[in-house]
Amino acid sequence: MSRPQKIGAPAALKELPGWTPAPGGRDAICRTYRFEDFNAAFGFMSRVALMAEKLDHHPEWFNVYNRVEATLATHDADGVTELDVRLAKFMDDAAKAHDAKI
Repeated sequence: MSRPQKIGAPAALKELPGWTPAPGGRDAICRTYRFEDFNAAFGFMSRVALMAEKLDHHPEWFNVYNRVEATLATHDADGVTELDVRLAKFMDDAAKAHDAKI
């Protein structure tokens, strides 16, 4: 699979309401999801993990109980690409399916 070209966080964020630029000037996008409980958060992460494997594109994320913090960037492009946009949209849809507060 050929890797997409860098589009940058500002371009990606135009398509992704609720996502924000990563702190510290890094070309990456971030979002925090909150779920009813740990089971819902873990279910969301499992669903996203399956898609991440299909895309060969994995999020940086952090989970504590019902909260999942996600950061997306394409490391071999050194910034945000269409691959990040695609995974972010999938994550938003998956979060809605798991009744996240987004």
